[in-house]
Amino acid sequence: MEHIPANRPDGAHRTVRQDAEDRDAQEPRGDGEAPTGRETRTQRRARSDRGTRVTVLVALAANLVIALAKSAGGLLTGSPALLSEAAHSVADSLNEVFLLAALRRSRRPADTRHPFGYGKERFFWSLLAAVGIFVMGGCFSFFQGFEALRGGDGAESREGYVVGLVVLGVALLAEGGSLLRALHQVRRQGGSRGLRDPALRTVVAEDGTAVLGVSLAMAGMALHMVTGRIVWEASASLAIGALLVYVAYRLGRDARDQLIGQAADPESHRRIRDLLAAQPEIDSVEALHTMELGLESLLVAARVDLVPGLDSEEVEEVADRIKRSIAEAVPEAELIFLDVTDAKAHRGGAEGDESPAATGERGGA
Repeated sequence: MEHIPANRPDGAHRTVRQDAEDRDAQEPRGDGEAPTGRETRTQRRARSDRGTRVTVLVALAANLVIALAKSAGGLLTGSPALLSEAAHSVADSLNEVFLLAALRRSRRPADTRHPFGYGKERFFWSLLAAVGIFVMGGCFSFFQGFEALRGGDGAESREGYVVGLVVLGVALLAEGGSLLRALHQVRRQGGSRGLRDPALRTVVAEDGTAVLGVSLAMAGMALHMVTGRIVWEASASLAIGALLVYVAYRLGRDARDQLIGQAADPESHRRIRDLLAAQPEIDSVEALHTMELGLESLLVAARVDLVPGLDSEEVEEVADRIKRSIAEAVPEAELIFLDVTDAKAHRGGAEGDESPAATGERGGA
């Protein structure tokens, strides 16, 4: 069995990643713009991260201003819906800080302690952001709603509620502007493909939830002002809490799946397996494993049986060609490992005592 990594340490051949970057320099960019010179995949990712960072900073600035305005309006009016929205904006502001940390830390190069890089930092900080939405946003909103129901109806200042509605109207415009910016960045990064970025996905989810939450708070405040029944505002606060808990659950679930080692999407997995099965030198594909190492970074490990009769030089040439083919078919496959076994030796080992080639005792992926 011969273990052949994608990146040869002796530098005798160009690596799969280097060849892929050279090919990428000639391809159109994912945001629909023409390539600038010899822009590699790494450079394109850095440019994409800069766009995402601007989107996160816009959302952070909007949430900080809105949180202050909502808090002032909520304390002035005593509105539970407005206070719930203030808590929502505070949680979103903290989450944007987490996302900025994710963008910065996930791009650190691989080292001896983390040989596969730091791409999963992005997923970890996104998980913290989901926890922040759940605790600071959802739970506080539920608390405000139940407190309002327990307190019953009370005399409210009409002028105060007018101020509250104005604050929410301004917040709606600010949140809507931030959402448009986030959607624009998603489009620049390839639509649904852009939503694979947990930082960008979190901003879109937060801003979309904020727009809907502000709308619910405005409706609850208006109905309370007209009817004098606080149950409308309490219901709006509870609805905002339920919405935030649901969004936090979805974001947390996605971050968890990526953090613990999510496989490639089924289409990419099928493409790799079909490519391996189509190689004339491969007798059978014994195992194929993939794992996301970060945003647009995939590890591929395959155990294949080759047809009998190939010498070591031919095996190396075949392996190099197969790895390059995988990198062309699935550009995000950056680390590719092949565990190669001679099919004849594999069958022979099954009849008696298993040989090292059959059991993987030597040079496994």
